[in-house]
Amino acid sequence: MKFLAPTSFLFLFFVQLINGQAIYEDERYVPETDPLVLEKLDKWQDIKFGLLMHWGPYSQWGVVESWSICPEEYGWCERKKGSSPENYFAYKKEYEGLQTTFNPTKFNPQKWAKAAKDAGMKYVVFTTKHHDGFSMFDSKYTDYKITDPKTPFSSNPKANITKEVFEAFRNEGLWAGAYFSKPDWNVDSYWDPYYPPRDRNVNYSPSENPEKWQEFTDFTHNQILELLTGYGKVDILWLDGGWVAKTPKSEITSWYDAQLKDNESGYLKNRIVNQDIKMDELVEKARKEQPGLIVVDRAVHGKNQNYLTPENRVPEKPLPYPWESCIIAGGGWSYSPNATYMSGREAVHTLVDIVAKGGNLLLNIAPSPEGEWDAGAYKLLEEIGTWMNANDEAIYGTEAMAPYKYENICVTSKPTGETYLIYLVKEGQDNIPSEIYFEGWVPKGGRAQLVGFNKRLKWKKSGKGIVIEIPETLKPQLLKTEAFTLKF
Repeated sequence: MKFLAPTSFLFLFFVQLINGQAIYEDERYVPETDPLVLEKLDKWQDIKFGLLMHWGPYSQWGVVESWSICPEEYGWCERKKGSSPENYFAYKKEYEGLQTTFNPTKFNPQKWAKAAKDAGMKYVVFTTKHHDGFSMFDSKYTDYKITDPKTPFSSNPKANITKEVFEAFRNEGLWAGAYFSKPDWNVDSYWDPYYPPRDRNVNYSPSENPEKWQEFTDFTHNQILELLTGYGKVDILWLDGGWVAKTPKSEITSWYDAQLKDNESGYLKNRIVNQDIKMDELVEKARKEQPGLIVVDRAVHGKNQNYLTPENRVPEKPLPYPWESCIIAGGGWSYSPNATYMSGREAVHTLVDIVAKGGNLLLNIAPSPEGEWDAGAYKLLEEIGTWMNANDEAIYGTEAMAPYKYENICVTSKPTGETYLIYLVKEGQDNIPSEIYFEGWVPKGGRAQLVGFNKRLKWKKSGKGIVIEIPETLKPQLLKTEAFTLKF
């Protein structure tokens, strides 16, 4: 998310959101009990590094995915495209009309999958449907989809984009994950055209219209089960839109309602809507089709959130449960023309920081309207891959270990006894010290070596930590790396 409007109220909203995220990270985790899921979660925590892709017709406008058709008026999703951005209903119609011009003829998922594998990624999470309701798969429950005749790409042999993506990445040995938006702003059973939408929520009362809400619940179940029965092995069901839940979280749920005041307390008032889509029942049906399926019901506290997902940020401390930071690699979540990508150094340091705290990194890359990745995305993945080729033993299969980080040195460990100190080389650093001090951990013996150099190192206990000697002959080479690894 990008918060750009320089208003005092937006600042207040931003502070509220950050506070909410901190509370969210500290809330009690509900452990899974299914032994197959527990086994898969354990494997997922070992693979550490994945790819997220936001893609849909909205890429043609280079706008924030879906959000500009939601009448909440956040500064980061203003309506600026189309012929009548000032007219909400005309804008929404034109936005949905992007279906008729979406024709990504350069779509080549095999090339993406190869680049992701070479970078060291082990799983992909692909947006099968975002909040706008456009299905990037061949759903029989909607005509707002990639395979509908109104979509030019429907005549392409690779028209069922989700299927093509999953197959290409599985062929490279990666896990397949389906991002799926629970809210659907296109279907009449969520945004009833009789009522104008006022925010991201359902625009009628589910409790007063039980038949219509049941229609939406059935629609959601049916679409998800389509993905889990006709698209091969699916490892992760990654559900977005946490406000669609039986017990919504008590935080601001819309821009509109954030401006309302409680008459008694004067505090910001929240719009609470019970949007129960029978998630327990859905997960049970899903796992009958895909035993061991990891389910991530994002931001909904409960047993169906098998891991938590801090968004575009890294927690300040280790979290005591499975978690994954989803991070933008460049531009925005969706395609941004002329996007600037993070450097390989920044990406490696982010990955190391997350892994040292016990998490996974899900790095987002957004394809273009034509179905390509930017050259900057490939360059970034190549730089990450070069580093991973030499240092991945300090990443895969590791566990968080106190003190996690000391100054610019992170620590990871393996159950088999290896401990890794990963020294993060700073941008512009012109010297590697002859002695590196790490405080908070002292090995009980054993030897130290520099990973990738087959070089034994001298070390000794010092105060509350250890000192490792770095040979002068290796310093020039180490300065050229994003980070180097000391293995004990």
